[in-house]
Amino acid sequence: MRVSGKKNLVKPTPLLLIITALFLCCSSCTAKKEKPKVKPPVPVKVAPAMQKDVPVQIKAIGNIEAYTTVAIKSQVSGQIARIHFTEGSDVEKGALLISIDPEPFRATLSQCEATLAKDQAQAKFAREQANRYEGLLKDGIVTRDQYESLHSNAESLEATLAADRAAIKNARIQLGYCSIRSPISGRTGTVALQTGNLVKANDLPIVTINQLSPIYVTFSLPEKRLAEIKRAMAASQLKIEAVIPNEPGSTETGTISFLDNAVNPATGTIKLKGVFANKARKLWPGQFTDVVITLASRQNAVVIPTHAIQTSQEGEFVYVVRPDTTVEMRQVTSATVAGEETVIEKGLAPGETVVVDGQLRLTPGATVEAKEKPPAGSKK
Repeated sequence: MRVSGKKNLVKPTPLLLIITALFLCCSSCTAKKEKPKVKPPVPVKVAPAMQKDVPVQIKAIGNIEAYTTVAIKSQVSGQIARIHFTEGSDVEKGALLISIDPEPFRATLSQCEATLAKDQAQAKFAREQANRYEGLLKDGIVTRDQYESLHSNAESLEATLAADRAAIKNARIQLGYCSIRSPISGRTGTVALQTGNLVKANDLPIVTINQLSPIYVTFSLPEKRLAEIKRAMAASQLKIEAVIPNEPGSTETGTISFLDNAVNPATGTIKLKGVFANKARKLWPGQFTDVVITLASRQNAVVIPTHAIQTSQEGEFVYVVRPDTTVEMRQVTSATVAGEETVIEKGLAPGETVVVDGQLRLTPGATVEAKEKPPAGSKK
């Protein structure tokens, strides 16, 4: 028998390999098995659902328009003799704005008056002649044709006198047009023509005047709001607020003065106008402004901060904090927005606590570390 110098090796069998593998696997699982880690609470800011009266409001974007706009034109042709105002200044109703050289119109008036005087003399002579021939006709000295010819001439001259008087009246009107006065109180714009320029009758405006106090704000609302707008206008004078442009928090209060008589079929909107006193002239024609219409007051409404509301494929929801500091995802139905708060129609009760900040790290059932959010408008 031949003996090798090397040690004999035990050849592993398949069964032995399987047992070894199972042992190693179990050992590994046992080593890795540890106690589950407890997730720390998620820090969030919360606020309670409150119950209070909330104004029912509609918001829109409006365009500020002058209450009245007048384009000042000359009603006669002539040379501008003088401009009596500074462009961009305020003028009162009836104030003299522009003088057109009146001399040609005075000459025309004098000519008309002279023509009247001449025709009056001729008419007087014709009447006297007709009266004398009337007596001669009775005596048979003149024929009826001679009398009627003189009588007709006298009547014709009377008609000429009426035309002369009308010409004088027109000449005086034309002379009066040489003094252009403001038909409204307002603010003047750019002057298109200066002293010495020739102006044509009813040509381009020399200046435009805008009445700024009061003033209009024009805006449009969706037609679905028409019914509630009409109800509110029928109940009382509808109030409206306009935000002063470039002055956040500053508003001007007015009333709805106009509701259009038809809905625009192209846009599905209805046009409205609000009138504002604008005594401080903070609203200026051509500017855009945010307008808020208060229709009514919603009594005992449940409100929460608008930031608490999240949106998913199922609709709007909020995270409600339970007494055990875990959160519940709850579907809600919101109504109107009032400032930084939203009215909740369905899904929340007064006093329940909702998460207003930190929702992105939450899942239903998560534990939270709640921190009360300061009321809207308070300083931190």
